[in-house]
Amino acid sequence: MAQQERAIRTRRIILETAAAIFDERGYKATTIAEVLERADVTKGALYFHFPSKGDLARGVLEGAVTTDGVRPQEVKLQEIVDILLLMAARLPREPMLSAALRMAIDLPSRREFGTAWPDWIELLTATLQEARARGELLPHVVEADTARMLVSTWTGVQVVTEGLPARRDLSEEIVCLLRHLLPAVARPEVLAGLEVSPARAARLYEEMTARREPRADGESGESREGGESQDSR
Repeated sequence: MAQQERAIRTRRIILETAAAIFDERGYKATTIAEVLERADVTKGALYFHFPSKGDLARGVLEGAVTTDGVRPQEVKLQEIVDILLLMAARLPREPMLSAALRMAIDLPSRREFGTAWPDWIELLTATLQEARARGELLPHVVEADTARMLVSTWTGVQVVTEGLPARRDLSEEIVCLLRHLLPAVARPEVLAGLEVSPARAARLYEEMTARREPRADGESGESREGGESQDSR
């Protein structure tokens, strides 16, 4: 078990290091030698987990599709709001997420590795289908189409915001986006009960990081809670 835990930890260190460098320099400019030096692992350890730089890129894309920190909600549209708000809070702070987005909007990388967008659309579509089953959606809503629009507009807001000279916090921008989109999706009585605010984004992020904090015995707070929030992939 100890050996398995070390292997998992080593894989995570390698992947997080590669993501940080991809985010700083781009995939093409990143070298394996740079990843080895910064991660402080042997070449054998890296190639055991990731036989090529392309496998590192695919690992980053896979790791970027996550609902870590999002708790199940009785109202499924609130759960979707929480996914999108928490991602807005996490992306500027977590290279894994920002590197995946950088590769997605870079045409050569996108052609070589694809993107995480189809996985995000699938995840949101499934949650919207649950919302439909609970009577939360307006009659005209097509779940898959709405999921595509949520992923497309969320990404567009992030890219445009990053390029503005006086940009606001990404969480504020995503709140603005949701306040425009949700009236076209949610039944009025459901819409009235949704919490869509930068404060909720901050609170979700604080709760997530608190659960991640290591305990004295080396386990995380999340493991103490029985893994209530888990990665979706």
